[in-house]
Amino acid sequence: MISKQGVSVVTSARLHMGFFDLNGGLGRRFGSLGVSLDQPSTSLCAYIADSISTHGPGAVRALKTAQRIAAALDLPHGVHIELQAAIPEHAGLGSGTQMSLAVGSAISQLFNLNLSLRDIAVLTSRGARSGIGLGTFASGGVIVDGGRSADTDVPPVIARAEFPSDWRIVLMFDRSSYGVHGAQEIEAFRQLPEFPADSAAELCRYVLMQALPALAEHDLPTFGKAIRELQWRTGDHFSPAQGGRYASPLVSKILQQLEAQGVDCLGQSSWGPTGFAIFADETGARQVLEALESQYDENQEIQFLLCKGANAGAEISSCLVE
Repeated sequence: MISKQGVSVVTSARLHMGFFDLNGGLGRRFGSLGVSLDQPSTSLCAYIADSISTHGPGAVRALKTAQRIAAALDLPHGVHIELQAAIPEHAGLGSGTQMSLAVGSAISQLFNLNLSLRDIAVLTSRGARSGIGLGTFASGGVIVDGGRSADTDVPPVIARAEFPSDWRIVLMFDRSSYGVHGAQEIEAFRQLPEFPADSAAELCRYVLMQALPALAEHDLPTFGKAIRELQWRTGDHFSPAQGGRYASPLVSKILQQLEAQGVDCLGQSSWGPTGFAIFADETGARQVLEALESQYDENQEIQFLLCKGANAGAEISSCLVE
């Protein structure tokens, strides 16, 4: 048995542009800045059912999440989840967090549980180091989280800004590579050397006194300068774990090429391998996109996507069994 009426959730990927306090000397560690994207997305419909089942892109991850939530809350019925799309996994775009929040939000609505995003994150062990994914799911835009202290369960969102509507983002996917994740990510953080306190202090200043004001004034060159500092310092810090400033040699080559051409804002999202470049308008973004697609036309490993920032959170509505 599957109920005729269900809950639809559509949520999109995010860029994680870097941590600004990996030192943690003031009692809080990490702290990060990220941007919600309008694509790629995770889209699903969930229905009350006799058992727990899933079907479609990302079904395995959705099933594990639903089973975990159902066991923790002792739900009276099962749930069937039909997925129409899923953010690519282990690409640095927040696929795991968005899937967990989407599945959790759908179950909460179906069973009238009134779960908060924080509740869902705790139930599914999300937000261990960053609150960016929760912030983008809730409201979209550019999100800054405040890192975690010894007593923090999910890093709090401490600032949100609108992503300029004229700006465009070109994503670069290396389909032959995966970013550091899971147990490997935990081990990487354990083995990395201590991040210099003076560098952390400077990065905090870049975020507060350069990146956020530049967003308010739609000043891409200045915003890009702050993001490049985040990328260079955290990328070099993570290089022993990911094999260089950027995880993918192919994406690294493209980013270096774009930097030499004068592109203001670029980098790698999270552990990668996905790269990004931000442009002031669609015309400039399309010119670069078309040049890259022509240059790498015969390379099946690289793929490009033109997208926008998303200034709204996930869409939650009702759906019917087809």
